[in-house]
Amino acid sequence: MKKKFPTLLLSLAMLLSLCACGGTTDEQAVVGTDAAAERAAVGTNGTDGQAAVGTGALKVGFICAGDRDDLSYTYNFVRGRNDASVMLTAEGINIEWFDRWNIDESTCEDANRELAEAGCTLIFNTAPGFEASMLDVAGEYPDVAFVSCTGEAARADALPNTHNASADIDEGRYLAGVVAGMKLQELVDGGELAPQEAVIGYVGALDCPEVVSAYTAYYLGARSVCPTATMKVQFTGAWSDAAAEQNAAYALAGMGCRVISQHSGNLSPAAAAQDAGVFHTGYNNDMVPAAPRASLVSTRIDWSVYFEHAIRAVLGGGELEQDWRHGMDARAVELTPLNRDLIADGTDETLDTLKAALADGSLQVFAVDGAHLDGVFDGASPYFALEIDGIEKLN
Repeated sequence: MKKKFPTLLLSLAMLLSLCACGGTTDEQAVVGTDAAAERAAVGTNGTDGQAAVGTGALKVGFICAGDRDDLSYTYNFVRGRNDASVMLTAEGINIEWFDRWNIDESTCEDANRELAEAGCTLIFNTAPGFEASMLDVAGEYPDVAFVSCTGEAARADALPNTHNASADIDEGRYLAGVVAGMKLQELVDGGELAPQEAVIGYVGALDCPEVVSAYTAYYLGARSVCPTATMKVQFTGAWSDAAAEQNAAYALAGMGCRVISQHSGNLSPAAAAQDAGVFHTGYNNDMVPAAPRASLVSTRIDWSVYFEHAIRAVLGGGELEQDWRHGMDARAVELTPLNRDLIADGTDETLDTLKAALADGSLQVFAVDGAHLDGVFDGASPYFALEIDGIEKLN
C-alpha cells in the first residue's frame, strides 16, 4: 500500500563521510578514522536548525535517542543522514536539518510538535519507542510527513502522512552469523574447540520481535556453516545501557560463549568480549577499532538509501510508501570491513556467494524452498514468533 503525499514547497564503522547540512562550507567536516573526528562530524549542525543553508532548503526534523557522542545506534542514523545530504547537495538540493538529541519516550511528543511548528515538512523519528507519540501528533499536521524508523504501527493507521521504514537487516545478521560460524568451525576443525563448545552469546536489548528476529537470523547463518553451534541470549531490558550490555557480555563469556554478538546500542559488548578473550560481531557500525583482537565484523543499515528516497518523494510530491523495507537488493544493508587478522579462511568467497543470492532473492533468511517459515510476518519491523532449537533465552 502506498500513500499519496501532497505537493510541498522546496522549502555518521569508520569510513570517509561528509557532514553536509545544506550547502554551506563552514558546516561541513571530513570524517576521519578516529573516534574524535567522528564525534566532531556527528554534531556539526545546530540543534535548532541554525545552519545557514540559504533559501529554498527543505526543513527536515531528525529526532534521536542518543547524543552527538554516541558512536553506535544514533551515529548510524547520523551517518546515513550525512551521506544522503552529500548526494542531494551535489544535485543542488539543500537540506536544513533540525536535530533533537537525547530524546526519550516522555519527550518525543514535544519534539515532534516543535519540529512541525518550526516548519519541517518531513520528520524522522529514529527510535521505535517514539512511534506512539509521533502518531498522536501527526493528525495535527497533515502537511508534514512523519516517519517512524523501525516502527510498525504507522503502516496500519488511517493517517495519510505517517510512514514506517526499516531494512532487511536480518540479511546482514545472517551474514554476520556466517562469519561467526565459520570462525567457530575453524576452531572446531583445528581441535581448539570440541563441537559442543561452539557456543554463541547474544546481548539483546528487549525480548521483542525486532530483537528475536535478529538473533534468530544470526543463529541460522552461524548454524549453516557450524552445525553444532548453539546460542545463549541475555536481555538487558533497555535499547541503550552501556553498563548492562557490558555485564551481559561478560556473563555470557563466563558461561563459555566463544563469540559474542549484540542487538544493543553501545560499543561495550565489543570491549568486554576482547577483555574476556572471546570473539565478537557488532551492530550499527564497525567495532573493529574498538576491539581489534575480538571483533570480526559488524552489520548495519545504510539509512542514506531511505533518507534520500524519502526526501525526493516529499520534494517531488510523489508517493512515499506507508511501509518501506529493502535489503541488499537496494544496498540498504551492508557488512562493515572484515577483520582480516581474525576471520576464517574462505570467508570472503562464502560471503560473496551469499550476498548475491540475497540480492537476487534466491536466498531468503526465513524461507525454505521459497516459502516463509511459520511465525514470520512481513513488514517494516515484522511481528515474529519463530522459535529455533539451539537458542536458549537466559532471562
